This record gives sequence, structure tokens and C-alpha cells, in this order.
Amino acid sequence: MSQQEENTARIKRKAQELGFFYCGISKAEFLEQEAPRLESWLNNQRHGKMSYMENHFDKRLDPRLLVDGAKSVISLLLNYYTDEKQADPTAPKISKYAFGEDYHDVIKEKLKELMGYIGTEIGEVSGRVFVDSAPVMDKAWAKKSGLGWIGKNSNLINPKSGSFFFIAELIIDLELVPDGPIKDYCGTCTRCIDACPTDAIIEPYVVDGSKCISYLTIELKDAILPSEFKGKMDNWAFGCDICQDVCPWNRFSVHHNEKRFAPTSDLLKFSQNDWRELTEEVFNELFKLSAIQRTKYKGFKRNVDFLTE
Repeated sequence: MSQQEENTARIKRKAQELGFFYCGISKAEFLEQEAPRLESWLNNQRHGKMSYMENHFDKRLDPRLLVDGAKSVISLLLNYYTDEKQADPTAPKISKYAFGEDYHDVIKEKLKELMGYIGTEIGEVSGRVFVDSAPVMDKAWAKKSGLGWIGKNSNLINPKSGSFFFIAELIIDLELVPDGPIKDYCGTCTRCIDACPTDAIIEPYVVDGSKCISYLTIELKDAILPSEFKGKMDNWAFGCDICQDVCPWNRFSVHHNEKRFAPTSDLLKFSQNDWRELTEEVFNELFKLSAIQRTKYKGFKRNVDFLTE
């Protein structure tokens, strides 16, 4: 076994020890196929009011502009699937990924530990860790490293485990053995397209972010949600799981084993009325470690009011 192969195997073993579902490697290079797609998506205003998506166009496509001398992109998947549900079926809904602690914090700790392991066991390696925090096209890199294909709903789908996972990366200046991509297994299925209540999947593999319920409930900062979506939100107050819930590949999803992703009992017990009468004090206590803090109280209350008034 060559040194490159040995280093690659050690990193993948450590990633598994840290709880990552899968680990794949790509050569750090320009994402040639993604460039025209990203440009078209932005030019057609599919990013809505997420103006930050227009920034750092070159960096999104070339990891060597983010990390000097980058040689490898290590893509990692962390499972967050749960079959636990909110007790009141009429209550405003929260996406599975936000039931527990903020994934940014949980994953960043694991990535730093993996980076530390590489430095200790392999040698001096420069690099950066990424969890939704920089212009990195995580799904493109995960696809390139064979962790799945990008489905018609634009989510990464793994043939053994579905799509309920977070994607993270290490971009480092160490040469590793790259994995190759796998084929697309969506076939003729259109369940995600048919199920989307806001018609956000405007054609297979193209999502109009400005119509996506996740965008509307999290990214959009307007004081009032657009009236055209009244009655079309399927009761989602934070995020949306529809296109994943209907995906046949998610029959292979298994419950995560990350204790920090477990929901608090209070969260699942909240009734529609509890959400409607939610105070800022209770919001801050309930979601003090949660990704739901991203909307702040005002944004979350805006969503709940839009659904329940």
C-alpha cells in the first residue's frame, strides 16, 4: 500500500470513529461542470434574496482559492434522520434536522478533531474545515467523491442511506487517493416534483430557491411572507422535509446515533396553541442551542402567524 493509500484509509477510518456515515475524497480542482449551472441559476434569480450566493463566484468553483496549495477535498456525511414526530399533527412543523442542537456546532467539533488527528498521525497538513460557513459547493464535492448523486430535488442521495444527512468538508494540502462518482438512480421517478406544494422544483434537478419552503421560512428576512404562498406551506414553520419524505430512497434511512441531535421533549409536545402563544423568553430557552435561532424570535413568530392566522 502506498503512502497516499495508507493516509486515505486512516482518514476514512477516523471519520467513521467520529460518527460520520460516509467519507469520500476528491481532487481539489476547478468544478468545470458546475460553473455554467451555477451561473445560469444565479442569472435566473433562483436564489431569491440570498444575495450572498452571488459573492465569491470563483471561490465556489475552485477550492484552491479557499486553501492555498489545496490538493484534496474530504467530503463527510453525518446522519440526522429520526422517526420521532411532533405530538400535535396540527402544530406548525419543524424540519427533522433542527430537532436537536445546531449541527454547525456539532459537526465543527468533529471536523476539528479529524483535522487534529491528521496533523498528529500523518504530519503537518494545512487546511480548513467547512460546514455551510463558506462558499463551498458541498453537494457537488460529495457527488464527485462518490457519496451519492444529486437528485431531482437537488439533494444528495446515497443509494444505501437516502438523503437525511448533513454534508461537511475538509479542504487540505495533502494528496490523497480520490474516489469516483456514482451514477444517477432517480430514473423516471418524479415524486419530489409532484409533492412540492409551492412548485419549487421547476424542472428535474432545478430548484427555484425563492419558492422553496425552507428558503421562505429561514432565509427570507422580510417582515411578512409573500401572500402567494398562503395555504401552500403545508404547515412548515422552519425548513421543510416534503421532497425527502416522499423520496423512495429514504426507505433506507436509519435513526441517527448522535445524542446531541435528540429533540427536547418540550419541543415535540408543543401544541398548535403553544406555538401560537410562544413568547420570546420561551423561544430563547427552547432553542438556545438550536439552528432555529437563525430566524430569531421575530422570524419564527412571523412563520407561525402566517400558518395559524
